[in-house]
Amino acid sequence: MSTGRTAPPTAATETSLQRALTTPLLFFFILGDVLGAGVYVLVGQVAADAGGAVWVPLIVALLLALLTAASYAELATKYPRAGGASHYATRAFGPAVGFVAGFCMLAAGIVSVAALARGFGGAYLSAFVTLPVGLVAVVFLGALALVNARGIKESTRANVVATVIEVGGLVVIVGLGVWLLARGEGDTSRLTQLGTSDKGAAAAVLSGSVLAYYSFVGFETSVNVAEETRNPRRSYPRALFGALATAGVVYVLVGIAASVAVPTDTLAGSSGPLLEVVKAAGGVPTWLFNAVALVAVANGALLTGIMSSRLAYGMARDGLLPTGLTKVLPGRRTPWVAIVATTGLAMLLALTGSVAELASTLVLLLLVVFSIVNTAVLVLRRDSGETDHFRAPTVIPVLGLISCVVLATQIEAQVWVRGLAVIAVGVVLAAVATRRAKATDGRRGDALGTRRGAAVGTSGSDEAPGAGPTDTI
Repeated sequence: MSTGRTAPPTAATETSLQRALTTPLLFFFILGDVLGAGVYVLVGQVAADAGGAVWVPLIVALLLALLTAASYAELATKYPRAGGASHYATRAFGPAVGFVAGFCMLAAGIVSVAALARGFGGAYLSAFVTLPVGLVAVVFLGALALVNARGIKESTRANVVATVIEVGGLVVIVGLGVWLLARGEGDTSRLTQLGTSDKGAAAAVLSGSVLAYYSFVGFETSVNVAEETRNPRRSYPRALFGALATAGVVYVLVGIAASVAVPTDTLAGSSGPLLEVVKAAGGVPTWLFNAVALVAVANGALLTGIMSSRLAYGMARDGLLPTGLTKVLPGRRTPWVAIVATTGLAMLLALTGSVAELASTLVLLLLVVFSIVNTAVLVLRRDSGETDHFRAPTVIPVLGLISCVVLATQIEAQVWVRGLAVIAVGVVLAAVATRRAKATDGRRGDALGTRRGAAVGTSGSDEAPGAGPTDTI
């Protein structure tokens, strides 16, 4: 019979996260992260590498992203924990590899948030008001941290609004492309122009697909909120594949509209290719897209900030980072210490101005993580994990690993130098953390042996001096 009283919180519940995400909220979380600020410059970059048929590398990039996404879907439903890739790598290969995977993700996330904060205070905001970029970045990051700490439900609801605005702006671009065609001003022949003056069709597709692949990354951040998702085994695959498919359709339609509306050379030479579509079509004020871009930047920074704090929390709970990062707000159940720590580092990067140098290493770091995740799927097949989890066909993670290797070969040498430097730091820290963990385990073992010895000595106090365990037996 129930007493009507609420059970007191246990140690586990005091450091656990609240399950508040439904399938629709998770869908918008992933969609909002994938449809980030990059889409507003992506089309021009792809056109420069692939020619007018930008829709081809976009489709190829979507298919490549879906390979690794399937691996994430299996592991996120098998182990719905906040550590994400770090947790999977730890289970498959041990804490050292888990630390490296988590460190790469954490570094990429924090640098990404810092870069987005500087982007928010730069050209987009200057269309409305001119303020010091550093000051804007700090205030911006502080505001996002408060939203993050407020709660996962509140954060994802804000993301729903922002994502609707982002998608609405992109739908307008598609509509303007149709309007231009209806007026007889568009040029559909550009949609079949694949290749550039220095690249054939095959090389153009590969090069353009690498750029386009960058636009689909973001889905990996969602595994860090699987622990806060209601029934993740059912919700996560639906939300993940639904969001990627939706993003792919939007990207392809935007690419087609931009290619039809604007000459390829103009598109490739513009830092704001979607604004070129607005200018060509007319009828829509350009300031509107500056506003939409600000929303996209803010939304991307919020979602990446959520990922970074949850990843730090998960790594701390796995013993890879200081345990203080596992502290959560009593009522909100959000990891406030991890939020403060990751936001502080992002502020430091945003203020030092070193983000521009590190930003180009983000994709390389993610490809390292994706390679580990695709391999971990195969290694962990012998572990049952959660029952009824999503399972990808074995060939999928194998192809996902191959795709990561192929894409990594297309990254410039100078990016490899910076990326390997960051990875080397992670390896050194992993060695330190592993040695510290072994030392801690050794001390615990010694302490346990001492207590057992004391217990034996007490129970055998009537025996002759010097009698040991074999004597008592």
